[in-house]
Amino acid sequence: MKSNMPLYARLKKFQQQQNISFHVPGHKNGLLFSEQGWRENILNYDVTELNGLDDLHAPEEIILHAQELLAELYGTKKSYFLVNGSTVGNLAMILGTVYEGQQVFVQRNSHKSVMNAIKLSKAKPILIDPDYNLQWEVAGSVSSVTLKRAIQLYPAVKVLILTSPNYYGMVGELVEIIRLAHENGIIVLVDEAHGAHFIGSNYFPISAVEAGADIIVQSAHKTLPALTMGAYLHVNSTLIEVEKIEKYLSILQSSSPSYPIMASLDVARSYIGTFNRDDKEYLEIQIAKFRGELSKIPHIKVLEYAEGIGDPLKITIQSTCSLSGFSLQKMLEEEGVYTELADAKNILFVFPLLKKEMNYPIDEAIKRIKRVFEKLPDNTYFLEDKGLSTNIDVNIVELKLSEEEQLCRGKKHVLFDWAEGYISAETVIPYPPGIPILMPGEEITINHIRQLKRLVQAGAKFQGDISVYKGMLAIYTDKESGEK
Repeated sequence: MKSNMPLYARLKKFQQQQNISFHVPGHKNGLLFSEQGWRENILNYDVTELNGLDDLHAPEEIILHAQELLAELYGTKKSYFLVNGSTVGNLAMILGTVYEGQQVFVQRNSHKSVMNAIKLSKAKPILIDPDYNLQWEVAGSVSSVTLKRAIQLYPAVKVLILTSPNYYGMVGELVEIIRLAHENGIIVLVDEAHGAHFIGSNYFPISAVEAGADIIVQSAHKTLPALTMGAYLHVNSTLIEVEKIEKYLSILQSSSPSYPIMASLDVARSYIGTFNRDDKEYLEIQIAKFRGELSKIPHIKVLEYAEGIGDPLKITIQSTCSLSGFSLQKMLEEEGVYTELADAKNILFVFPLLKKEMNYPIDEAIKRIKRVFEKLPDNTYFLEDKGLSTNIDVNIVELKLSEEEQLCRGKKHVLFDWAEGYISAETVIPYPPGIPILMPGEEITINHIRQLKRLVQAGAKFQGDISVYKGMLAIYTDKESGEK
């Protein structure tokens, strides 16, 4: 029917259900917007480039001033508002820094926008695996040991692209990694989508900005009170050609930037910029209370960061019973508690960045969460196994075929046992931990095959090429002959 509005109707119904948010965006259904009247009057802010309201693509007045305040807060050379999310920031950051044919180090478990930017730039990625956290059963961070080995193998590489923190709030050896890279003349680009709030207090890990990365992209909407798609890009180095970054931002960002998003970025900057000691102490108490109540539930374990270094807003619980993280997440949603993500064992809560005396329905959330586990049947047994690591002892990988070379090849599927020595034509990602075992253009080794066999036998789930469930892999062939 022409009058039907299914998406609007579903959103309206969802908001009427009094659900509790432990997911992004960071404004938590508007509860963290400090400016009174914002929620009620947001449509009044949806305007265009009128006289006196400046222009994001050629800022001279209020937008320029707002961006200058952002740079002042983060201590950067120059900072920018992004209205197309961290995705556009990652694209501009990479396209404005690397060139065609250049080899670049890139963390293997990077966001797809990073990988897409490398493809568009026609650079040649050298994939660096993060360490695998056996306790959490997720991909962690790149280690300094791995980076040192990569530099020894590829001394000519002068760009490193990192993701920090990872989705679970881990930052690893970020300071040491950046120091090591700079000592070897390597520019460091960081997708810090989940770390825009780190600048606010020593309660949080050190930001990539403070650690000295050259360009940093942050999703302000992840943890700060900004609207979805609101993000920041920071230039933190004299080694970067600012004009190139600005050129790509102009090309890639919408020519009709959203004033509500830009205004929310201004509000978010002020919010974290005024985060004080009292706010930190209040937040710390609320998080400790929440974690403490979760730790009383017998069917889960509340995970801790190694040496306590990680984002306290990210709270990960791990199933110790026969139910997967996916199943438990669904049960929580039935009680109106919505979390950020689940994997085979874990559920991730994104706690709100509360300030002093802010009310949030934490007690109600705890009641609902406990109700979920009280419903579990008596035969929900406990598990002790730790699953399978996906470490295949190959943590630095250069692709055998470039993007252009891949376009000239045909594809076919072969059984695992016949795939050794061929070039993978698809991405194969066991999830969790979400690290690609194979990327398009990567040579298939006996270690890949053995690991895939074990994972399939164990019932692992895969993203990317689902032919692995049938014991097959997609490979590139010569287009004419159909051979290698």
